[in-house]
Amino acid sequence: MHLLTLLKELVHPPVWQVLLLLSRTQGMSVRELCAEMKMSYMGVKQHCMELEKKRLLDTWRRPKATGRPEKIYRLTERATRLFPEVGSDFSLALLERADAVFGERAAQKLLFSYFQELGARWKRQVTAADLEGRLQQVLRLREEAGYLSEVRRDESGHWQLVDYQCPMREVARQHPLVRELQRECLEELLGMAVKQSVEDDGNLERVVYFPMGSSISSVSFSN
Repeated sequence: MHLLTLLKELVHPPVWQVLLLLSRTQGMSVRELCAEMKMSYMGVKQHCMELEKKRLLDTWRRPKATGRPEKIYRLTERATRLFPEVGSDFSLALLERADAVFGERAAQKLLFSYFQELGARWKRQVTAADLEGRLQQVLRLREEAGYLSEVRRDESGHWQLVDYQCPMREVARQHPLVRELQRECLEELLGMAVKQSVEDDGNLERVVYFPMGSSISSVSFSN
């Protein structure tokens, strides 16, 4: 069982929901959290204060058009460790060493091989006939692997898969090929073309995948 899955089972649900919501943003006010959680102001405020005492949250003041600045809660560096990038230091060192020992394309070949194996293993577990079902199955697989993701519809009713935390974020920053391989892996699992959008300001990252709806027979990882 991955750490995120274990935490979700052990932590009091409203506390987990606060952490989850704040992990997706640069910070939220208590009123904004209340609206998302459908809880009372005092109930949410109490959870935030307890998390602040444990050094999992801190606060800052967000300016408003009128009136006093608004108090905003956000995750601390201590809290972000709850969403680990498993083995990123080791992975980066391994890829760098592979290039040094076996040549400049060795790291690429390792990444291709990794995603080929991952895609084949996950594909056996993605069996739903419809897009929504396949997305939900992919979501569960990604969560077990350490991703923090959600499946949602946009304003036009089109499906999206959104990653808020990725265990390979630092590897992807150093090796942009990872992003393309992640997209191709998702195409293979969904059986259709997928577009990808990456928003990364150095602290908060969000990767959005857009299934295009037109079925494709197979996607191969070329090298």
